[in-house]
Amino acid sequence: MSIQKIVLFSENPAALRQKSEPVRVVNRRVKKLVKDLKDTLLANSNGIGLAAPQINVHSRVVVVRLGGRSDDDEPGPPLALINPEIVAAGHDERDFDGCLSLPGLFAETVRPHYLRVTALDERGRPFDRTFTGFDAVVVHHEIDHLNGVLFIDRIGSVDDLYRVEEDKDGQLVRVPVTVADF
Repeated sequence: MSIQKIVLFSENPAALRQKSEPVRVVNRRVKKLVKDLKDTLLANSNGIGLAAPQINVHSRVVVVRLGGRSDDDEPGPPLALINPEIVAAGHDERDFDGCLSLPGLFAETVRPHYLRVTALDERGRPFDRTFTGFDAVVVHHEIDHLNGVLFIDRIGSVDDLYRVEEDKDGQLVRVPVTVADF
């Protein structure tokens, strides 16, 4: 699979709703998938996470770039999580949410800001890691993709959705999304 053939927003949106299957063994195919996910994520400068279903592969694999909360913070290198499982979650708060599969659409959603996850790394070694703050939000968002859940499923109302546009002074401002936008 090459980056040119990857579709982040499927022509068949139902594909994003499909549950992903666990990875049975970390073999060459899975390592290639991880590489494709990393390359795709790095090619999309506005992304900090990507799940296999977003490239139409329904395996439980995600990559995340941690530490990229603001425009001033360069996120770290992509980290692979294979078969991630949430073992503890807490400190639910409203925070920013967006998705490469729904470009230009953002929301305020409620997600855990504390997340303990077990997974395999890209070499197939198990690990147990705690994510906090916005890093927990990112990891939770990507694990949702593996279960066919999109961030728009987590909004309280359409009033939580917005787009970002430049105003007449060149400043970025939130523009509410209405039902007519769909």
